[in-house]
Amino acid sequence: MSMNNKGDKKEYFTSGQLAKMAKVSVRTIRFYDMANILKPSIVNDETGARFYVREDFLKLEQILLYKYLGFSLDEIKELMLNSDDKNFMLDSLRLQNKLVDDKIEQMQLVKKAINETLNVYEKNKNIDWDKMLKITELTGMENSLNTQYRNSGNISARIELHKNYSNNKKGWFPWLFEEIGFDEYISKIKSAGKNAGDNDLKQSRITVLEIGCGNGAFWRENIKKIPTDMHIILSDVSLGMINDAGTLLKKEAGRSEKLFRIIDENFEFREFNANSIPLNDESVDIVIANHMLFYFDKPEKVLSEIKRVLKKGGFIFASTYGSEHMKEITDLVKEFDERIALAAKDLYLVFGLENGEKILKKYFSDIRKNVYDDFLFVDKAEPLLEYIMSCHGNQRRYIPDRYKEFKAFVEKKTKKGFKITKDSGYFKAFK
Repeated sequence: MSMNNKGDKKEYFTSGQLAKMAKVSVRTIRFYDMANILKPSIVNDETGARFYVREDFLKLEQILLYKYLGFSLDEIKELMLNSDDKNFMLDSLRLQNKLVDDKIEQMQLVKKAINETLNVYEKNKNIDWDKMLKITELTGMENSLNTQYRNSGNISARIELHKNYSNNKKGWFPWLFEEIGFDEYISKIKSAGKNAGDNDLKQSRITVLEIGCGNGAFWRENIKKIPTDMHIILSDVSLGMINDAGTLLKKEAGRSEKLFRIIDENFEFREFNANSIPLNDESVDIVIANHMLFYFDKPEKVLSEIKRVLKKGGFIFASTYGSEHMKEITDLVKEFDERIALAAKDLYLVFGLENGEKILKKYFSDIRKNVYDDFLFVDKAEPLLEYIMSCHGNQRRYIPDRYKEFKAFVEKKTKKGFKITKDSGYFKAFK
């Protein structure tokens, strides 16, 4: 039976009642309570009795669906951190909808592969080992779906913070697009072909390869400026990212037939590791590597591959950041808990603004460097919280169990605005 406080229209439910509503055991409810995933709304200080409200029931339904979709306990805990925020339910339902669609698509592929293998066996009683390997590969993809979505979400969180709170209204991606100089390069190539009397060269499209394209945000923000004289290969090590890039680009195109045609005819989406680029020697005009070379233990291997696939006169355009980048956020989390490190290592030491030119000189010439003039001024806690939780460090070990305390801490820091240094730029190096 539900409990009602005098003057309070809310219904309150015991652990047993909540368990019965959700068709789970009381033990499950208690487990989620102890794991700090679903805490009761009311706890009687004298008796220790615990009561839940209907909003808690909705949260429980979210948890159970995440569990069904294959998320671990720690992943669910992280997903539920913002469960008290106003937009949580809407964002959560959108997330679940996408995950279910991905799951359905994946299982359809598995079913198709099984049926193909079954048909071959029924006909000749022989096992098609290539098809068996395909089944194994597809079923193994299930384990990566959650990771792929998290990676995509993490990228979005970082992009949104910069997009919404940057002082420079030009915008990072539009600035990079202009600095690459696609139109200038295309004109140069066509002019060279014309002067040489080479009609094929004059009329051919240039080839652009982006390694580590993520969800394709760079191209989405510049979709109306993309020249038609380009063959664009978007690549990433994550198939989930590649799928997201294609889907989101088409969504950005809207009802524009021209933009749709550019996406269909000019873009190619490929999954591979940049340590071994599956393209011919000297087949690419421009290679783009936005904030990704520092994720490789040995960027030299990637740069060697890039040099191999680049045409003579072609160039690599690699963005990165320096030692001062976002230092205030690092200081903030350290103030809260000195054990927190937002990155396993200082990525700018691998490939950054300070050492990038030295590294590139081993492979390329005519190296140009330019820095983006900008800073962030954040006056809301939520986007900063999302950014912090999206980082690749150990924050998930120390923050979730103290999330409400950490949220209050960040809210206090951002109340009058929180200024954050940006130390980003790019290198343009020619072969």
